[in-house]
Amino acid sequence: METDPASTPNLGEKRRGALNVKAALLLLSVLVVATSGLVYELLIGTLASYVLGDSVTQFSTTIGTYLFAMGIGSYLSKFVDRSVAARFVEIELAAAIAGGFAAPTLFIAYAYSTHFSLVLYGLLILIGTLVGLEIPLLMRILREELRFEELVAQVLTVDYIGALIGSLLFAMVLVPHFGLNRTSMAFGLLNCAVAMMSTWALRHLLTRKQRIHLRIRGLIVAGCLSAGLWNAHHLTAFAEQSIYADPIVFAKQTPFQRIVLTQNPRSVQLFLNGNLQFSSRDEYRYHEALVHPAFSVAESPERVLILGGGDGLALREVLRYPSVRSVVLVELDPEVVAMAKNVSTLRALNRDSLLDPRVELVHDDAMVWLDQEHLKPFDILIIDFPDPNNFSLGKLYTSRFYALVRHTMHAESVLAVQSTSPYFARRSYWCIVNTIEQAGLYTAPYHAVVPSFGDWGFVLAKRHPFDTPQAPKIEGLKFLNETTMPLLFVFEPDAGSIDVEVNRLNTQKLVRYYAHDWAQWN
Repeated sequence: METDPASTPNLGEKRRGALNVKAALLLLSVLVVATSGLVYELLIGTLASYVLGDSVTQFSTTIGTYLFAMGIGSYLSKFVDRSVAARFVEIELAAAIAGGFAAPTLFIAYAYSTHFSLVLYGLLILIGTLVGLEIPLLMRILREELRFEELVAQVLTVDYIGALIGSLLFAMVLVPHFGLNRTSMAFGLLNCAVAMMSTWALRHLLTRKQRIHLRIRGLIVAGCLSAGLWNAHHLTAFAEQSIYADPIVFAKQTPFQRIVLTQNPRSVQLFLNGNLQFSSRDEYRYHEALVHPAFSVAESPERVLILGGGDGLALREVLRYPSVRSVVLVELDPEVVAMAKNVSTLRALNRDSLLDPRVELVHDDAMVWLDQEHLKPFDILIIDFPDPNNFSLGKLYTSRFYALVRHTMHAESVLAVQSTSPYFARRSYWCIVNTIEQAGLYTAPYHAVVPSFGDWGFVLAKRHPFDTPQAPKIEGLKFLNETTMPLLFVFEPDAGSIDVEVNRLNTQKLVRYYAHDWAQWN
């Protein structure tokens, strides 16, 4: 009887359709390539936002450039027509080196090079091109193991799963617990491990000489990355120390930011994501100006709210007043508060204000926390957030946010807001003033010279018109008295009011103003 050839299973097709061990290992390589590729992309975007600010701009340009570079790599893959397996392993090793040393390279470039952006985007294009080469080459290799429809479906599925794993790991585990340098090195080692594994999985496509040479190179790369990972703490300290003028005495990566404390014989400085928050030499000027004008127009305030200010310095000034019975301090990052409670130099500076029994600590997003129905009004509200250099912070300066603040104020409540510099960031400052007024509050803008920052701005606000304060209600202040306080409310012509837009949640105009204003001075 004659057999229909179409009905007879083809042994070659069966072999190609079966997901054997070799194919499984190669699909695992796809997973690692996708995961590490996304981690490198996020890592460079995060580092760029740390040192350059404006996280939305940095991430959008980073992602766009990286995807473009992957497209270049995918296009270039068609020119690899000989020794595909060997080229794949070599590319994987190159990606391991470029990605593994990406974070320390960028930190050092920022400190020592005047062409940081060139290094940033050059490295981004290099890594993106290498990652873009990997997947097409792997698909060509897997063509021997899987039917075309299975090949495309499984590779793309694993690729997308790897992207999900990378994004979740990066935000929840890697940055908070390993930091940028360790993460960079660890995923470089992971790429190297895939390359070494591939010399076994693809041994039928490699000559003995190729396998030996590739494994030797893999061991060298692994050794370099292992040494970097082992010394990641010192590498991080070196890279970070090169950015700061004074010795680092405390550094910690949290899920929210990078905290660095530096110290010299005369002062202590706190930096968050590379931005100076205070210097102990003149912080009293800033915190006296932030707190005491509000108390000067309030009548025996008892309940005080501080948003931000986890260092305890604004709180120190608030607790000078005997009328204060309770203070709620809302700080997003518990590690800032832990540092201020435990580092001896900061405890001396804030006078252990965070340990005062009148203080209730809340660790939450201020906007989420304020949007509660049961909050009782406060007599005084102090807002001490970092400057609006990205959209996460910019939302805390919007009309929506100040409307929430207004709902926690009674008829005589007083609000004081840190509001960047009216001289260096003039449009930004008056945008904040206008936005507070848009929320239905009457304002009294004022400013003070803080040598570490320059001319710095604040806004006083109430629910009805009020007279500007003339003198502090307590004695013993180092900066403010009956002579200096009225002068805070006088603006020179080059820092005076100008016509600017309101900062709304859906537009966040303030972040754009801020980036443009400060770019003129940097």
